[in-house]
Amino acid sequence: MQLKINGKDRELDASTPTVSQLLELENVEAPDMVSVQLNGTILKREEFDSQTISPGDEVEFLYFMGGGSAPA
Repeated sequence: MQLKINGKDRELDASTPTVSQLLELENVEAPDMVSVQLNGTILKREEFDSQTISPGDEVEFLYFMGGGSAPA
């Protein structure tokens, strides 16, 4: 299956995986800390097990990181 993950064209051996399965297939570290955008829509975490990925979909794994400046 052909799709785009984080802006890169990818070929997956799996057919119609769920978002949860895709996170596993892509060896995403700390999947419980990742947000997923599918075709421009941010998914709710409770949708990961039921939302399937289709050929041609665009998936973005979004990692939110804290930060700031150190005291001077």
